[in-house]
Amino acid sequence: MPKPLTAHRIKHWMLRDRITIVVVGCGGTGAALISGLPYLHHALLAAGHPSGIKACVIDGDRITETNCVRQPFTLSEVGLYKAQVLVNRLNVFWGLDWCAIPTHVRCGRDVPDCDFLISCVDTRAARATLAKVTRLKTRKFHLWIDTGNNADSGQFVMGEPIRPGRKDRSTRLPCIDELFPQMTKASLDRRDSLPACSAAAALIEQEPYINQSIAQLVLAMLARLFRHGELSYHGGFINLATGRVNPLPVDRGVWARLRSAAKKVKRSSPKSR
Repeated sequence: MPKPLTAHRIKHWMLRDRITIVVVGCGGTGAALISGLPYLHHALLAAGHPSGIKACVIDGDRITETNCVRQPFTLSEVGLYKAQVLVNRLNVFWGLDWCAIPTHVRCGRDVPDCDFLISCVDTRAARATLAKVTRLKTRKFHLWIDTGNNADSGQFVMGEPIRPGRKDRSTRLPCIDELFPQMTKASLDRRDSLPACSAAAALIEQEPYINQSIAQLVLAMLARLFRHGELSYHGGFINLATGRVNPLPVDRGVWARLRSAAKKVKRSSPKSR
């Protein structure tokens, strides 16, 4: 009988080599998360890490007037690429050498290999594309952290993508699409609320701080992983309406129950009847 799994441990090379992080999406959550990464970078250096973080930000969207309400952009930046504005700002302020790729992710060529791929996308179709990219045979994405939210709640899940032909490990962290396959079901995008076309509508449809709350939880998880070398959880669920945050524990039993529930949902869906 296998020993109970209660923790995920950091890979040894992450304490020795420069940590590469790719963030896809510069919307509410992505912009907040990217803005917090320099603090983690300098905390690692202060703690003795040899080189800290090298980040790359990917997003093909340009800044609109609506973005200037809930995201860290100004009217003078309208029309510019979000990724380039954010990265240039951080590089100048913090003295970094991070990079921006102003494009939408459509295939593996659009995303460089990295230790952490963090997706902050707003559609299931985009998440499904990234799920495929992380499993490409010729690519290396050691950990995939996916984030998502609705009006006043959201989630983040860190997993270890397994590439075709590779043997699965009992200690591997499952990804978002393995535990919650509906999160990559593109057909469900039609049911989700469309992005608001005005600043007032955007504030009405979504709590102002849900994106920042999720971003801070992801950053705190990463900081704990590097500081303590292990994690007892690999994700979480936040609800601003109730003020609750529930962790997703590193536990095979929990993963088995979630997979079982996902299978039941799939069997009961109209398409499977």
